[in-house]
Amino acid sequence: MQLVIVLKCVVVVLLVSSCVSDDVCQAKEDHGSESCTSEPARDQDDNKYTQTSNVKWRGYLKKIGKAVSDYTECSTHLCSCHEDVISNDLRIWEDKAGGITKDMITKNNDRGVHYQIINHKLYREDKCMFPNRCSGVEHFILLIIKKLPDMEMLINVRDWPQSSKHGSPIPVFSFSKVMNQHWDIMYPAWTFWEGGPAVWPIYPTGLGRWDEQREIIPRAAQQWPWKNKLDKGYFRGSRTSSDRDPLILMSRKHPDLVDAQYTKNQSWRSKADTLGEEPVAEVRLEDHCQYKYLFNFRGVAASFRLKHLFLCDSVVFHVGEEWLEFFYPALKPWVHYIPVRQDLTDVQELLEFAKQNDDVVQEIAERGRNFIWDHLKMEDISCYWEKLLKRYTQLLKYTPKRNKDYKQIKPKAS
Repeated sequence: MQLVIVLKCVVVVLLVSSCVSDDVCQAKEDHGSESCTSEPARDQDDNKYTQTSNVKWRGYLKKIGKAVSDYTECSTHLCSCHEDVISNDLRIWEDKAGGITKDMITKNNDRGVHYQIINHKLYREDKCMFPNRCSGVEHFILLIIKKLPDMEMLINVRDWPQSSKHGSPIPVFSFSKVMNQHWDIMYPAWTFWEGGPAVWPIYPTGLGRWDEQREIIPRAAQQWPWKNKLDKGYFRGSRTSSDRDPLILMSRKHPDLVDAQYTKNQSWRSKADTLGEEPVAEVRLEDHCQYKYLFNFRGVAASFRLKHLFLCDSVVFHVGEEWLEFFYPALKPWVHYIPVRQDLTDVQELLEFAKQNDDVVQEIAERGRNFIWDHLKMEDISCYWEKLLKRYTQLLKYTPKRNKDYKQIKPKAS
């Protein structure tokens, strides 16, 4: 009788232990990456996302597997990857504001540079705070000017968006915004042509034209195939945001995982501005290609460097998800890049995951590079401008008339 009772107790203990173990494993998987030593289900596919040798990283691997499975590659036809951004940005004037009135433009003239297109000619008010930025915008508009109807618009060439969602929507174009904080209409930044941030002494007039960088960076990437790249994270940049501080400090503590150091910017005054150490020299974009894991942070707004990093055939660690440019929404976490929390509390674990799952993260790098190469060509930029301005013009509730004080903007002599 006692033997029967003991056996029953053993069975109960084993059953409870199994249930608890399953619950703990599931909780750890939901968290993301904590190790779990229980055996995987027998009917689970034996592939790189579920194999038992990767059980420690099962949470991350499942996220990647699901993201890739759910992802549908968009067409390369007529910049269709980015059409949803135009629809989302213009929806407020289509659905609620009832269109864009002359008064909306006139009252907010200080929010951007005032442009007009009349009879397929481009006109602009005389003032422009950043002439090279205006020139970068004008380049693309002039490429498609013969296809555009009459219109007028406010184009913000400052870094910061101009139409907060705490107030009434202002129809102003900006290169970057936080979707749930700003009404601004996103347009392709001037940096695709000129007016990018000057980085002395390597980029004294800006980062350079995107079409030229699409040739320069891939050439450098060929010199650093994946198997020869340095197996660590990499970041060089100025301290435009304290969001970057944890990575710099981590680099000092774990130089085997990441090489991250601050460079000097215009506001640098002392070592206190670079967390107690001297700033290091600037590094060309193509020289990033020797590292496997490249970090992208927001700057004042979205960072101009993101698109360049993908061309290195390295995997991009993209920090935070709030600040956008027009092409960001089509890039998907775990499909095209590795997402990192803005406070970087997961960054060390993610770097260790990458080092131990080399083939998986290499595929992320390849998908990210292919997306930028296929869907962010110069013709895609012109295509986006054309679709955006034509859709915008349909919302104007008045017929623009040329301001005689504005000067005509003509293509620069090549």
